[in-house]
Amino acid sequence: MSEQRGALVIIGGAEDKRGNMTILREFVRLAGGTHARIVVMTVATELPLEVGADYIDVFEKIGVEDVRTFDVSAREAADRDSACRAIEKATGVFFTGGEQLRITTLLGGTQVDSALHTAHERGVVLAGTSAGASMMSSTMIVEGVGDTNPRVGIVHMAPGMEFIDGIVIDQHFAQRGRLGRLLSAVAQYPHHLGLGIDEDTAVIVRNTEFEVIGRGAVSVVDAGSLTFSNLGDLQNNDALALCGVKLHILPAGYQFSLRERKPNLERLTRSGNE
Repeated sequence: MSEQRGALVIIGGAEDKRGNMTILREFVRLAGGTHARIVVMTVATELPLEVGADYIDVFEKIGVEDVRTFDVSAREAADRDSACRAIEKATGVFFTGGEQLRITTLLGGTQVDSALHTAHERGVVLAGTSAGASMMSSTMIVEGVGDTNPRVGIVHMAPGMEFIDGIVIDQHFAQRGRLGRLLSAVAQYPHHLGLGIDEDTAVIVRNTEFEVIGRGAVSVVDAGSLTFSNLGDLQNNDALALCGVKLHILPAGYQFSLRERKPNLERLTRSGNE
């Protein structure tokens, strides 16, 4: 787990845009508050104008004056100097929802890809919701069957944008019954932690720790201590047997160490006794 300089705001989708807007306000705060310079990346969606306008309206209501959208419908646009300059000037970059494979196929290996990683290394805050959350990791879930028990072949994986390694992210988690598909994913990649993030919920990743904010919870699936799996003996759609998997359920206010693979309960207990 490599250290990250800029915070990552990884959102499970359907974040509140009309009420308290807790998650979006925290992203703005981390990016510089009313002085933030935000670029909204609409590459994941097939409705960039509508989605982009919605987020511009939201961020302006929060108090951000400098907010602009950037869409990529072809890879050539992601190699333009103007796009890289916009990212270089930004203090926060926000990826909307849509399809995560659009993000990696249109941005992966381009000048914008390089500019995003350089910006993150120097402290720029990166946020993503739904598909924009899934693509954050080095290995991402592209698609899969929800609301079922763990099975072979129900989840399809691909390389992500590599802003953070060592985890696999799933979103809309409790609302779409995706525990089975996340278990199926970590069964294939037991060295990765699985993060299942509920709607209107986010993890704020700083260095090698994260904190949960928002209305729901984050499910952390750890197959690192797996004692038994029948994965090697199965065919497509056969049921998986997994023994020794750890599951942590973390609501708002709880922290987790990605390096140590455990919740930071000592910090929570200490702050509660002050």
